[in-house]
Amino acid sequence: MKFSVFGGDMRQAKLAEFLAADGHDTSAFALDKLRVIDGVRQCGTAKEAAEGADVCVLPLPAASREGMLTTPLSSGLHTVREILSALSPGQTIFAGRLDAQTAEVAGAMGLSVGDYFLREELAVSNAVAAVEGAIKIMIEETPVTLWRSGCLIIGFGRIGKLLAHRLRALGMRVTATARKCSDLAWIRAYGYEAVETAAVGSVVGDYDFIVNTVPSRVLGASRLPNIRRDALLLDLASKPGGIDFAAAAKLGVHAVWALSLPGEVAPVTSGAVIRDTLYNIMREKGLPL
Repeated sequence: MKFSVFGGDMRQAKLAEFLAADGHDTSAFALDKLRVIDGVRQCGTAKEAAEGADVCVLPLPAASREGMLTTPLSSGLHTVREILSALSPGQTIFAGRLDAQTAEVAGAMGLSVGDYFLREELAVSNAVAAVEGAIKIMIEETPVTLWRSGCLIIGFGRIGKLLAHRLRALGMRVTATARKCSDLAWIRAYGYEAVETAAVGSVVGDYDFIVNTVPSRVLGASRLPNIRRDALLLDLASKPGGIDFAAAAKLGVHAVWALSLPGEVAPVTSGAVIRDTLYNIMREKGLPL
């Protein structure tokens, strides 16, 4: 089978290597800052990379900003539409966090489209890498031990759950927030302190670390003044994030926005996870491997 990988960070570069190592004919485009990717043919144009490909893989996220392919490892800029235009009807395309408009355009072009970011196995594995990256930042950005420190985790989704488990194992005092009564019950059942997310402003001053996982403005100008100036504020949420960073800077609050942590801290593992997820989707669709 022939795979083509378009753009992305080291996760996609490792994905291409893994596909080639599995015996697939693999080409790449917009990864040109890496002069050599083992077993992978680097192509000068999207058309060349797409030629004869059974499966074309776009990065996670597919677009870094409106209409632009995510290409931190390319010396050029490329639009997602440019990539789609290089493909032929009947080809299969998989992308991460593909917006509805692009998916609609691809479908109208006769392309079979799938979003691997929607897969639970990938989301859970990404959460593991994100949590390890978050702990790394917490250690490096502060002069105190995690042991015996207090951490407030805003949101109790996949990342919130895993982070709470890891931090308590490291000796931290952990509190987590949620909106749903059922999630608050689970927080208490696990042995953590529970706070409703709407009431977070009344407790933020009690913690050495505050980690946000909610992708909406949870910590704005009205709540930030309550945070201790020696605390670390860490935002793990995807855009638009949950923290008003301009307001935090004016107040002297140390705030870090850590985006795409899996690609930064564990590109090899993350690339393997994307490969395995693609294989799972293909098996379920009855596509040959």
